[in-house]
Amino acid sequence: MPGYKVIHDSVHGTVKVDGVFLELLERPEMQRLHGIHQLGLAYFVFPGANHTRLEHSLGTYHIASKLCSNLDMDERDRQEVRAAAMLHDIGHTPFSHTLEEVIHHRLGKDHMDVSKDIIVGDCLPYQDRDREVVGSIPPLPDVLEGAGLDPARVADLVTSARRQELGQSTLMIEGEQAHFGQNNFLSQIISGPLDVDQMDYLLRDAYYTGVAHGTIDTDRLFQTIMVHHGDLVVDKSGLVAVEGLMVARSLMYTSVYFHKTVRIAEMMMCKAVESAPQEVLEDMFIDTDCSLSSKLASQEGAPSRLMTMLRYRRLYKKAYTLPISAMDDEQAEALLPLVKYDRRKAKEREIADRAGVSVEDVVLDIPEKALLLSEPRIGKTDVGILDGGRVRPLSRYSPWPRPSSRAGCTTGR
Repeated sequence: MPGYKVIHDSVHGTVKVDGVFLELLERPEMQRLHGIHQLGLAYFVFPGANHTRLEHSLGTYHIASKLCSNLDMDERDRQEVRAAAMLHDIGHTPFSHTLEEVIHHRLGKDHMDVSKDIIVGDCLPYQDRDREVVGSIPPLPDVLEGAGLDPARVADLVTSARRQELGQSTLMIEGEQAHFGQNNFLSQIISGPLDVDQMDYLLRDAYYTGVAHGTIDTDRLFQTIMVHHGDLVVDKSGLVAVEGLMVARSLMYTSVYFHKTVRIAEMMMCKAVESAPQEVLEDMFIDTDCSLSSKLASQEGAPSRLMTMLRYRRLYKKAYTLPISAMDDEQAEALLPLVKYDRRKAKEREIADRAGVSVEDVVLDIPEKALLLSEPRIGKTDVGILDGGRVRPLSRYSPWPRPSSRAGCTTGR
């Protein structure tokens, strides 16, 4: 029997999975991702958006494998990057990023914390009764160590988005460039301005939503991405491909990820979780979309009512929107404190009391914090362009790298 499998993927064609990655793919941590929508509740607006976190994880692994081969990396580094790419989303809760801020508030963790805990063996994302059916399940770090991989190094790559070491580290000396020589490129492959995660989700989300904005020239990027003094940079000949990725990312956020109706559905789901008793959240990192939905629907009061409304697509309506582009300084200053979760919830209660309605019927959506918590790359446009032996920021060559935002204020839905 061959030591690999070929999986047919709707976006990348054929994906070859070999070695220890076959075992990783079959593990319960990965198989749970079959039951988690990649785009949360976006299917309320884009009916084809039913793809899963497992598909995305497999695609990210595939792109990482291709990029690592092009960079001619050390074999151990290559394997650990591929492992991090496959495992980077194993800590996601149901409905992906939809519940990120609520879960972080209720449980004090986000999906990167849990992903790291699972990889190093501090968290088991399955229950003892599961072993009665499927048999013994070896700890994930044992599998990685058996293949000569360091679980701590893999976990460090998965959580690299939190570290502020992305971008070219240079020191200007008399018009020349001196480089500090930090080996950042491994983490930048997983989380950075040009990481493999966003290359896959832009292509995949565009394909399944049917929008034309997520097309990027990955072949040209692979040909022009290189390691220069420890950082990922792009040769100047790949400038157009980099611009294409930045534009695709900006347009996907405005047209898909922050579509107003998608946000309304997501906020209704968040309200259902916020009003649920603590015991419903105990298995949040084991649950799938289906199991969490069933638990919420079985609760009395607001959780059941909101889940029934979502099931029949009876969504709240927008009462008031204030786009950032229309804000003056005084309005922006007044809204800034409400970026904090606790203050925003207090304001929702105040609005509900004044309107004489239930607090579950009022949503104040100021999404910057949730966005930065779950997708720190959105503001990352510091791509290094290698031009004649010198590295310059993308902004020197292109007007495009500007982070977009449609974040606004919507109340009283």
